[in-house]
Amino acid sequence: MARVGLNEQDAKEKNIPYEVTKYGIDDLDRAIADGTAHGFVKVLTVPGKDRILGVTIVGEHAGDLLAEFVLAMKHGLGLNKILGTIHTYRPWRSQQICGREWKRAHAPHKVLALLGRFSYVDAGLKETLIRTGIRASAGRCEA
Repeated sequence: MARVGLNEQDAKEKNIPYEVTKYGIDDLDRAIADGTAHGFVKVLTVPGKDRILGVTIVGEHAGDLLAEFVLAMKHGLGLNKILGTIHTYRPWRSQQICGREWKRAHAPHKVLALLGRFSYVDAGLKETLIRTGIRASAGRCEA
């Protein structure tokens, strides 16, 4: 187990509002390949923002996984910056996956749906919409 910053109990005691993004390590392809697919990564962020308040990791390599979150917190980088970082294939990349899960939860569904109604949806935009959980067809988007 490894932790940096606040956990849920700390945030509640200090009356600090937060959102939780949780990712099961059992879905992490590297963990599955290594036979260590158990545990989770839990990230607390400012509500509606990607600024990291704290991270708790339970599982093998927890200390290794925590390093990137520590760096991000120290330099004020949010989950979007972690998500935008290129990671070589097959690392323990739970940081990037947590960023993707946060991004999916905060996708601007109404804006994307409106955009789909009034403009042609090209292949690149359609792929972006699919990744964020929006379906696009015949120039229209649905949440």
